[in-house]
Amino acid sequence: MRTFFLKNSNYITFTVILVILIAVKIINPSFVKSISYLSFDVYQKIFSEKKETDVVIVDIDEKSLGKFGQFPWNRNVFAKILDQLNNSDPKAIGFDIFFTEKDKQSPDAIIKSYNLIPSDVSELQNLKGPDQVFSEKLKESKSVIAVLGSNVPSHSNYDRKAKARFLSKGGDPKNFSYSYPHSIGSLEILEKNVKGLGSISFLDQLDGIIRSLPMIVRFDNKLYPTMGLEMVRVGSKQKNIYIELNELGIQRVSARPHKIKTDPNGIIWIKYKKSSKSQYISASEVYDGNFERNLFNNKYVLIGASAQGLFDLVKIPLGITVPGVEVHANVIENILDQSYLIRNPNTYLFELLFSIVVALLTFILSQKIKPKFSLLIFFGNILLIIIIGFSIYKFRSELVDISYPIFMVALTFLSGLYFRFIEENRIALSNLQKEAKLLKERELAAGVQKSLFPDISKFENFIFAKNVPARDVSGDYFDVVRSTPEEYFFTLADVSGKGVKAGMYMAKASSIFRTLTNLKFPLEKVVFGVNNELVEAKFKGMFVTAVFGKLNIKTGELVFINAGHESILTFDQNKNYEYIKSEMPPIGIVKYFTESMVKSNTMNLKDKTFVVYTDGVTEGYLKNGEELGAEGVQKIIDGMSEVTPKTIVESIEKELNWGAEKLRDDITCMAININNTELIKKK
Repeated sequence: MRTFFLKNSNYITFTVILVILIAVKIINPSFVKSISYLSFDVYQKIFSEKKETDVVIVDIDEKSLGKFGQFPWNRNVFAKILDQLNNSDPKAIGFDIFFTEKDKQSPDAIIKSYNLIPSDVSELQNLKGPDQVFSEKLKESKSVIAVLGSNVPSHSNYDRKAKARFLSKGGDPKNFSYSYPHSIGSLEILEKNVKGLGSISFLDQLDGIIRSLPMIVRFDNKLYPTMGLEMVRVGSKQKNIYIELNELGIQRVSARPHKIKTDPNGIIWIKYKKSSKSQYISASEVYDGNFERNLFNNKYVLIGASAQGLFDLVKIPLGITVPGVEVHANVIENILDQSYLIRNPNTYLFELLFSIVVALLTFILSQKIKPKFSLLIFFGNILLIIIIGFSIYKFRSELVDISYPIFMVALTFLSGLYFRFIEENRIALSNLQKEAKLLKERELAAGVQKSLFPDISKFENFIFAKNVPARDVSGDYFDVVRSTPEEYFFTLADVSGKGVKAGMYMAKASSIFRTLTNLKFPLEKVVFGVNNELVEAKFKGMFVTAVFGKLNIKTGELVFINAGHESILTFDQNKNYEYIKSEMPPIGIVKYFTESMVKSNTMNLKDKTFVVYTDGVTEGYLKNGEELGAEGVQKIIDGMSEVTPKTIVESIEKELNWGAEKLRDDITCMAININNTELIKKK
């Protein structure tokens, strides 16, 4: 059992993750809904378009407030506006505003406000007040007034009733409709004379964006149509609104000949078109009759407010803020041209099953094929999800949540890559263990070599060296040892052979060199000791070509020994070059019997520069394919404006190590110059 779980741990873990993701989709918490809604908004932002409209908005704008003053206006103003509209023969007129209180200039209000004599009171009582005049105009028109759901009772005891008659089939719509315990509307005298009462209640939104709207709402346990639906009913001269239900809830709401498919709660998702200024006309212009007579003919007219101070602005999925009346205008358009959006309950199940299938496919393929191909599969699946979602929206006006399948595919893909990474690491570790014996040699050699090189930055003011290996392990090495505050031993060597054996040989030579120099032996004795120890170490077939030196930075005296190495280059300030050839065989071949067998040379570096390098420098390739050679080294130095140990070494290295191909051989170079005496003293 344990073996089974270990072998299939990736798939078991993935299954757990998949179950969690499915549970999240089924529970559908608020944050998941919010992400889904944002994906729905993307559809509308991409496909939104302007089109001819059947709705005109009479706008209570800043211009109108400037003309008529503070809102609410005298009802005579609305009466005249309504009169102007009636003369244009619109299909229906909707008021996205309330008239909850009597007009301040009504006879009753004046009588209560002033101490009038009985004759004046009698005269005022016989006059038609603004509410009465407005009510009569409403009676003459095809008007709809807004009603709003409320959680608190209205101060009015008026028993409000819907104008539309609801006929249902298949169940009671009250059991499924969005509801409020109470309602807020207009004065009884006004509502009794209108042709319709339309709800302007919006759904509670997670982010304040109005995406959907209920076609029918329950207030005071009575059904009311939404404003847009009620206006279409009045405009179509229908008395009834038909509701079809099944066991799940509401299926369809109709104001013949218009049928609206809804979700089980009677809700549609609004498909917004781009706002157009041509759809709006100022209320002041309508009042003055300053409009074309056919503007409102056979059109649905909504009266609402865009003025900032009236606070009737809402956010919509297009990423903009619009007057609330525009929401109802879009609902009317959606009903008339059947362009509303559908969020089918079956789509939810499709999203879940589709996400599972695509996620499984993505995960399995990420485990079976090469990562670069699995990446193509991943992006292909994402593209497929987007195409399906956008196509269903474009051609069927249905909302499909693409955010969840995209998230699911992304997470499963990343999980698959992670599990694959873990598995490949496990396999790689196993292979590494199998190859440990082969790798041990390179690691040992590299470690040995790394430990041999000194921190050259401590000496770079007068001596600088650098090694660039052609492969992982270099066959060259250099060293600098401080013997006294003024004296330094140095060496640059090229070890025959490669790998662990060469590394051990180098370590042996380096250890002897450092031991003898720390004992402050003369240079000849140091070389004598290094040679004999290497000979006795019995590294068969191996040797070292090397230059050894002892430098006094105060006097400039340099004692050096060239043991079978490349010729040493020296030059003065005028760049007069001199080569010093080796007078001895390489180290580690023949045992020395006396120190006199070691041949040393002496020179003064106060006006000279000392350069030594391995054959990897002179035999190194230039970019033109030719070897650098000794002449090439001279040419590099001739071209330098600032000649210091560091610039010499780095210029040579730059000329050879240009990255076009692997180095032919290791590059190791050292330069010495004591002209920079001030910096040497500071060191």
